Amino acid sequence: MLQRLKLLRTAMNEQSLPAVLIGAASNRRYLSGFTGSAGWLVITQTEALLLTDSRYVIQAGQEAPAFSVRQIVNPGQPLPQRLLEIAGEQGLKQFGFEATHVSVAEHARLAEAVEGQLELVPTEGLVERLREIKDEAELTVMRRAIALTDRVIETVTARLQPDHTERQAAWMIEQAMREGGAEGPAFPIIVAAGPNAALPHHHPGNEPLGANRPVVIDMGARVDGYNADLTRTIVLGEPDERFWTVYNTVLEAQQRAIAGLRPGLLAHEADALARDFIAAAGYGEHFGHGLGHGIGLDVHEGPALRWTQPGGTSAPLQPGMVTSIEPGIYLEGWGGVRIEDLALITPDGCEVLSAAPKLHEKNR
Repeated sequence: MLQRLKLLRTAMNEQSLPAVLIGAASNRRYLSGFTGSAGWLVITQTEALLLTDSRYVIQAGQEAPAFSVRQIVNPGQPLPQRLLEIAGEQGLKQFGFEATHVSVAEHARLAEAVEGQLELVPTEGLVERLREIKDEAELTVMRRAIALTDRVIETVTARLQPDHTERQAAWMIEQAMREGGAEGPAFPIIVAAGPNAALPHHHPGNEPLGANRPVVIDMGARVDGYNADLTRTIVLGEPDERFWTVYNTVLEAQQRAIAGLRPGLLAHEADALARDFIAAAGYGEHFGHGLGHGIGLDVHEGPALRWTQPGGTSAPLQPGMVTSIEPGIYLEGWGGVRIEDLALITPDGCEVLSAAPKLHEKNR
């Protein structure tokens, strides 16, 4: 945590911010280790404070030893008064705040309470940019979440039958994850059978998985706050030639992207590695989402591997980033194929972290 605070303070200096107020749950946990549902961090160049209510004071002291804990409400001073108190102690006139995570109403109330005494300066991505580069402690936990996800998909798909419904399959996956040690699923599990597989974020229902048709399964385990994400497309029975044509196109696109990932590659250039191949195969209009996204404490975080408008650009990949690689093709009325693995950007390329088996390839 001390190294993360050091990096944040460097970023604060670059933006001439004497202090910042952090309220987003994932950012709060990343910087402090505190897992409670309510609280604020106040970071200055010399102090690290955690403000929370009576429910979490003891927990905060246990989970965030690098922070001084101060109570707000129930009983205690409200947040604005605590900020003014801290500002007075340290001679502060400005506080940065997370503009992306503070509602208009919250900002209005806070600004009114400190008006004339403290200036609130909006910031964006201050902590999120730090979180894009995973440290060794984070990677250790993520590898556990990914390994559990791999085991679960392999175990459960071996048990699936055509008469299982999408909802039943999703529950089998969630149950296996929890029994394997996960806190829970990283996100609502997607099981999409037949024509439903043409919907990238289909909600599992009572549709049977059926035989000889695509079934897209998108799932991930959450372990110690960190998330995994994996998609496999399976067939219960014998795939037909159309399936193999679509499947092998997606698989080849994914492998081309993986082979090309490296530090310095712009995020939209990474997307193009797969997108251009799918387009050349005649399916360009059927790949509507980006190639991938960063993952960690949040399922979707930076970097975003997606196309840009003509003339647009994006940020370069850096060692330590963990991103999904998930091209897909979705055909209305038939179904779809998506294949997703997680990859760590390394100094000379990338390391694929997911190890769950894929369908055997045919006629490639």
